[in-house]
Amino acid sequence: MAPNERHPMSLATQQSLESHYVMHTFGRSPVEFVEGHGMKLTGDDGREYLDFLAGIGVCSLGHGNAAVLSALEAQTKKLMHVSNYFYIEQRGQVAALLSKLANDDVDGACVLADAIAAGDETTAAALGAPAADEQVWETFFANSGAEANEGSMKLARLYAKRAGNGGNTIVCMRGGFHGRTLETIAATMQDWLQDSFRPLPGGFVACTPNDVDELRAIFKQLGSEVCAVMLEPIQGESGVHPMTEEFMAAARDLAHEVGAVLIADEVQCGIFRSGKPFAFQTYGVEPDIMSLAKGIADGVPMGAVVAKKEIADVFKPGDHGSTFGGSCLAVAACAATLSALVRGDYAEHAAKVGAYMEQALAKLPHVVEVRGRGLMLGCDLDDTAGDAHDVVARALGAGAVINATGAHTLRFLPPLVCEEADVDNLIEILSDVLA
Repeated sequence: MAPNERHPMSLATQQSLESHYVMHTFGRSPVEFVEGHGMKLTGDDGREYLDFLAGIGVCSLGHGNAAVLSALEAQTKKLMHVSNYFYIEQRGQVAALLSKLANDDVDGACVLADAIAAGDETTAAALGAPAADEQVWETFFANSGAEANEGSMKLARLYAKRAGNGGNTIVCMRGGFHGRTLETIAATMQDWLQDSFRPLPGGFVACTPNDVDELRAIFKQLGSEVCAVMLEPIQGESGVHPMTEEFMAAARDLAHEVGAVLIADEVQCGIFRSGKPFAFQTYGVEPDIMSLAKGIADGVPMGAVVAKKEIADVFKPGDHGSTFGGSCLAVAACAATLSALVRGDYAEHAAKVGAYMEQALAKLPHVVEVRGRGLMLGCDLDDTAGDAHDVVARALGAGAVINATGAHTLRFLPPLVCEEADVDNLIEILSDVLA
């Protein structure tokens, strides 16, 4: 057999072995992907698929991005891992880049990204130094969105204890999703995810998203017992439901009135997907802490807690940690990914192609509503379309990778390299599937 020849029974072999040895926590579709380039994935049988899921919003630059692959190859030849007991290359530059992006300083981020891409350490160090009046955001590097959210909640409670109001209750949104650990499930106000794992950690209160009156009532009852409000600016797993500008502003104001903080879970909606570096910037409402993951390193596992310096500085050595967080490989991939996104004007691109896609989806048969911002879109189907999961299966059979978040809702999270021509190809497939 030639070195690159694929075994014709590869999918069947994987299905057999996984049925015996892999925990059955996923209902997998009967496809084995073995290669990818840009918007395309290739199965073990050589068939190509148009990817409008991007590993659930992870592969922000698509598959096989040259800059990321080059950065990873170079890093693996030098050093893969040491420990957070030591300094490593580029971690400071990446944190500086995240700080500038959190301030929506895209021009400053672009100049810094140019220096990082060129390997110009002197310029990067000079550009990375904060100005006297600049809001500094500090980063803790983790490995996943759940870890980032745990770190954000941990920081909020520690800040309340050491420098804030002393509260420990976190207000979270019904329909939200923050991870699969026990703590993040406790923050995820969905009974079907929580019921099997009770008793769960306490200290969480549910609020209906976009219900300002209910949020006010919670604060009237609990006051300074609340240390944080945690929300996704755009809820992903519930079917792409954006917060309203009014609710975002009320959450910030009510939190600050009692000395609490606002946490934005940007794990899915962040990293340029919404048409801005971070989704909160589309609302003009700035959080105190945000959680990042998914698209931050184009497929290499990474998460981040990013917080305003005055909040983050309550963390002292020993308060938090991670063996693998901010590893040499993850930092190299993140530096290449963020630099490419900044230098390529992907925020504007995501907004433009997302608007085109939103209009195109709305014209499909059986579509009754399209929601979202940028390249994070969901659409609801009418009852005659059948179960959305069956639509996803038929789309996969026709060569398109999409997702369903419920019986009537499709979700689209394509790589940010998606072009209008890719949208046209998807719409052609979905038109046949939904006919």
